[in-house]
This record gives sequence, structure tokens and C-alpha cells, in this order.
Amino acid sequence: MTSDTQHLASAATVEPSLARIPEGWFNMGSNSGQDCERPTHRVWIDSFLLAATQVTNAEYGRFLRARSAMPPPFWNDPNFNHRQQPVAGVSWHEAARYCEWLSSETGRHFRLPTEAEWERAARGGLDQKQFPWGDDPPQSLPDYDKRWQTGPERVARYAPNAFSLYDIGDNVHEWCSDWYDPNYYALAPERNPPGPDQSPMKPVRKSSRGGSWRHHIKVARCSARSSIPPEFQYADYGFRVACDR
Repeated sequence: MTSDTQHLASAATVEPSLARIPEGWFNMGSNSGQDCERPTHRVWIDSFLLAATQVTNAEYGRFLRARSAMPPPFWNDPNFNHRQQPVAGVSWHEAARYCEWLSSETGRHFRLPTEAEWERAARGGLDQKQFPWGDDPPQSLPDYDKRWQTGPERVARYAPNAFSLYDIGDNVHEWCSDWYDPNYYALAPERNPPGPDQSPMKPVRKSSRGGSWRHHIKVARCSARSSIPPEFQYADYGFRVACDR
């Protein structure tokens, strides 16, 4: 096997399944949600690729072995270490390093999605609906009362949204690339908003999206925003990767 063939085989092994999110306008935010979700504003997002699932333990394990990196704090906990569960307890910095490694392995530009990209993808073309499937409450989902009892569940067990994304809004919070500013929407550009240059919070925070297995209501609204400092390693924080092309 030649070196080029070996590289292609390696890239195919580590590259995640990607869904293409079409370019288009959508109304970002919610005038009936938290203050940080206002005002609702029109946003254009260029087409991009987003991983169909959250990064799993199996995928993250390849990165740990390749970089001889320290595993996250829940790596050996039986409630968190199934190969097909999303990796949990990664900091924003670790998620960013994973994207850098995946880019070097595949020759493609992997990164964390922006908040605007994430919300565009989560809505699946259902503009201003509360959830990825519409406005029906989370309790209407199949097996809702039996899921997420002791930790995140294995990815892709239930139907994806209209953009072929699994668990987009539940299971674990997903890190975004943006610094967090609760007032950013009033100043954000209309096309491909990248997030603010810095966070005004003390301590500074990075943005995250989606619901959590630990919450009373397990599925987050599409417009709901969350944030924590980038060095934190919470048991309900994971991520999914984006790719420019």
C-alpha cells in the first residue's frame, strides 16, 4: 500500500458522517424565550457540512491514542463509556484540539459550528418552530419518560431531523465556536455571524447549544442558548464537528 493510499484509508476511518446544511435565510432567536434570545433577527448562512451525530467515545478515542492525550474525567465511568455514547466532559479547548487533529488527519477543515450555523441546522428548515421536529412538547417523543436515566444515550437511536442530524437538541450540550455575549443579537451581522470578538462575562464564557440528559426537560428549544467557561469539563457537555466543504 502506497503512502497516499494509506493516508486516504486513514482519513476514511476517522472522518465522521456529514450532512450538508443548505444555504439560506432563517429567523434566529425567539421573542418569547430568554432575554439573550432576543431580538429575533433574519440571518443568512452559507451551505456547510455538519456531523450527523455528536462525537462518540469511539471517535474521540482515536484522537486520544494518536495524541497520547489525557481522557476526559468520565472516560472510565460505565454510565458514560459506551463506544457509541457521545464523549462527555470535554472542555471547549479539548473539542477545538480534536477539530485540529481531525483536520490534519483528513486534509479537510473541521471546526466547531457557530451558534448561527447550529440553530440553522437544528431547525431543519422549520422556521420559528420551537424544536427540531416542530412545536409538539418533548414529552411527545417516543420513549421520552424512559430515556437518559443515568447519562447520555447512544447516538442515532431515534429519528433525525429534516437535515439528517441525530440528537440535535438533546443528549449533551454541544460546544459552539462563539464567545458568549447575551446581547450579541442586537449587533450581529446579517450574513454568517461569527459571534463576538470576546465575551463580556466574568469569567469569560463560550457558547453552547442543545439539551442535556441532566435537565428536567431533556430537549432544548432550537433558539435556547447556554454557555460556560471554556475550561470547564461538565458531564453533560460534548460536541459535534462542522466542515466548510
